[in-house]
Amino acid sequence: MKAAPKTIRAEQAALTVSRPALLNGGSDRDFRLLVHNLFGFLARHEAIREGHAAYIGLVGIEYTILISIAHLSAEGDVSIRTVADHLHLSGAFVTTVTKRLLAKGLVDKAMDPSDRRRLCLTVTAEGRALLEQLAPTQRQVNDVEFESLTAEDFQRLSAMVARLLDGSERALALQRALAAASAQRR
Repeated sequence: MKAAPKTIRAEQAALTVSRPALLNGGSDRDFRLLVHNLFGFLARHEAIREGHAAYIGLVGIEYTILISIAHLSAEGDVSIRTVADHLHLSGAFVTTVTKRLLAKGLVDKAMDPSDRRRLCLTVTAEGRALLEQLAPTQRQVNDVEFESLTAEDFQRLSAMVARLLDGSERALALQRALAAASAQRR
């Protein structure tokens, strides 16, 4: 009988974080688990978004911009910049997708009476009808996706994600600056 092969233990990888709050016993294992769980959740959430979109004949980003215009318009005039800021996207990208929604007759645009350089976006009756058609399915799916959260959990998670978004903006800027500095040294 052959002896079982010896298991070779891999060397510990370099830490991916150094802040004590993100380390557990000097290890970043819990941090990496969190990040990988976030990747898994976001991939599934993206698939759910694509499913919502497909239900009404759109792709994910078209659905997201359409529903954002619908919800934001309840608070006032909606411009490309309003949607871009709300979704953390570039104005140019939102403009491109909005043109597709205009061509499909789901969104309308009008000149802002107070600032003629700005356009006001609204959802057409056809666009609203699609969102109404999706709503019952969307409610069921979203309720199941977030069923593990209490009201308190939901409020805390919402606040944490807002802070994480803020930090991710600064992290992206730092990463770009470090990459540029590294490229200059080469």
